[in-house]
Amino acid sequence: MQLQDIKTKIPEDLFNVLNKDIIELRPSQEKAIKAGLLEYKNLLVCTPTASGKTLIGEIALIKSIMESKGKGLYIVPLRALATEKFKDFKKRYEGLIRIALSIGDMDSADSYLANYDLIICTSEKLDSLIRHNSPWLNYVKTIVVDEIHLLNDISRGPTLEIILTILKDINPTLQVIGLSATIGNPEELSSWLKAELIKDKWRPVVLKKGVYLDGNIEFLE
Repeated sequence: MQLQDIKTKIPEDLFNVLNKDIIELRPSQEKAIKAGLLEYKNLLVCTPTASGKTLIGEIALIKSIMESKGKGLYIVPLRALATEKFKDFKKRYEGLIRIALSIGDMDSADSYLANYDLIICTSEKLDSLIRHNSPWLNYVKTIVVDEIHLLNDISRGPTLEIILTILKDINPTLQVIGLSATIGNPEELSSWLKAELIKDKWRPVVLKKGVYLDGNIEFLE
């Protein structure tokens, strides 16, 4: 599938940004579009590293914002990753949407976030914002959960599960996009999210397994 094939289905400004770097969509991205990405369907994307998962979430978020459906949330497990994503989004969409990074004081409601379209934060920070009853959360339309397999993590899992449950309760029409390269039970998780499961094995570089011994590598068939 070519990017040109979805030109009429996404905002013009979004197409113009993507068209600078992208000509052909990757297999997982094509599957996501066919599964309802552009129609605000919930998706669980389970594909290898560097297979194009982030762009799937990006398209969902920016489309929703540019079409004035509501705010977007990009949830990550680590502050460093949040900062990285913030820089990436600012570089691509500065001047088109208002982007904020929220990873700081857990005792603050960060009321200024009401003035932003896309908020990038950790799950712990979002939990704090929910506990502070931040009113702008009512206007969130699309959320992307990076590394969603951490629902199974002893320390971070319960917090992530609770915030997803609360956000879906606040807005029953919320679009949820889960991204991960390593989910042991994707069918069960997609059922819980009421999401279409996107699975694909394509990766930009072939991954080979081998055994190294005395300066030689014997690759497995």
